[in-house]
Amino acid sequence: MSVLVAFSVTPIGEGEEVGEYVAEAVRVVRASGLPNRTDSMFTTVEGESWDQVMAVVQAAVAAVEARCDRVSLVLKADIRTGAAGRMEEKVASVERHLA
Repeated sequence: MSVLVAFSVTPIGEGEEVGEYVAEAVRVVRASGLPNRTDSMFTTVEGESWDQVMAVVQAAVAAVEARCDRVSLVLKADIRTGAAGRMEEKVASVERHLA
């Protein structure tokens, strides 16, 4: 099974500049050892099971929550049986069609 989760964790009530808080969540994701990518809107993480990936998301939220009283989480998941490495392959497929 391959589970891709794109998520965004945002502290609420901490002002407009939240990069310091988001960095805490990204540290957790990177320390997980799972394939991941962070862009301007979401962090995507890929794992072999729902439980594996959601444990990372939960820990990332907890890291932000430890520094503020309220946290917003936006999450999108793609769960599929079959091959791993879909985070890279999905982008490569689009690039092939653009070429």
